[in-house]
Amino acid sequence: MNTQNLADFGYRELKMAAELLTAYKTDRDKTELFGDQVRIEFNRSSGHVFLIDENYQVAMMNNDVLEDWLHCEGCDREGSRSEISFADDRTCAECYIGGEDDDSQEEVD
Repeated sequence: MNTQNLADFGYRELKMAAELLTAYKTDRDKTELFGDQVRIEFNRSSGHVFLIDENYQVAMMNNDVLEDWLHCEGCDREGSRSEISFADDRTCAECYIGGEDDDSQEEVD
């Protein structure tokens, strides 16, 4: 379950939130997809702290860089653009190449 209530953040999560805010709108911000209503959110199940906008676009720290966190609609892979090659903002390169004309592609567990 996600929360935006800072009272639910522990010291670790507050430190992660501070890192996000320190990188946001600086030369360390490599995000491309954010809208206007950006806020901090904490996923209590995964332990991830991230920025999220009104369209549910997510950005997370990757070392010292703030990057868009993308999700492939074809295979459910997740990651930053620097870690996974994406053909567009919704499809990883593997699914785009393998699934564009191939209706027999099997689902990935």
